Amino acid sequence: MSKAGPPRHDPVPIGEVAEPPFVRLPDPSRIFAERAERFAALASNHPLASYLLFLAALCEAQHKAQDGALEPELPPADAIARAREFNMPPLDRNRFTASAEFDATFGRLLGLAEAIEKPAAAAEALARVAGADAAQRDAMIRNVLADSIPVEHLADHVYAAAAMQLHFARLATRLDDKRLVPVGDGACPACGAPPVSSMVVGWPRAHGTRFCACSLCGTLWNYVRIKCTICASTAGISYQEIDGGPEAVKAEICDSCKSYVKILYQLKDPALEPVADDVASLGLDLLVREAGYRRGGVNPFLLGY
Repeated sequence: MSKAGPPRHDPVPIGEVAEPPFVRLPDPSRIFAERAERFAALASNHPLASYLLFLAALCEAQHKAQDGALEPELPPADAIARAREFNMPPLDRNRFTASAEFDATFGRLLGLAEAIEKPAAAAEALARVAGADAAQRDAMIRNVLADSIPVEHLADHVYAAAAMQLHFARLATRLDDKRLVPVGDGACPACGAPPVSSMVVGWPRAHGTRFCACSLCGTLWNYVRIKCTICASTAGISYQEIDGGPEAVKAEICDSCKSYVKILYQLKDPALEPVADDVASLGLDLLVREAGYRRGGVNPFLLGY
């Protein structure tokens, strides 16, 4: 593993001024299908190939589960306005309550997951989740939203997390992006969840800027570079990468809070995807953790690692 130090900011192309939007809301009709494609592409000759292919199929199930699904209800307009007034996320994950629409979509996702080729442990976990009663499923959902998963039930919660990602992405896409405001460091302005990773993008009028990617709803929010995405410190920030590994994937390390979140340089590799490439670069996690840093990003597909 090598220590790269703070990266040089990539120049903005001549004639283009970087004026990034504060947020880019998810598009549920594309995000899960594109994530599935990326997982499948990353599986080629990868040590985690079987797991990446399983996740590709699960993301495809998330995509298909939307067909004919009822739209989840947004919070009332006055609640959304009140959240904005007090710099709170309008889809506050801590206030989530299951609905008939959510239960139906969760059930459809589980049904589609039955056809996925999976290891025995994942099949057993799926059977447990499918057979769980309302109270047991609610407990799983609470664990996912609190980022507190019981070690003995990690596999079960992968399915619950997939359902929650789908639900919150379908809600977030209907928000007014111009009405969202910062709600705190390391928190999604749409739902309040932590980032899974961040990306330096090459979008028009946003070239070289950084966006955090929400681990729950998939919203991207603009965040300055060389600043800890967890504690906001600008001191003691460094970057680690695996010698001989992909140059477009690094760990942004903070010596102030002793945490790290991966940063993906999408402007160098447009195929990078914040969830899939985070999983595929697990080797970087293992090396950075050996150096004494804790993972700051949250990825439900890396439960147990």
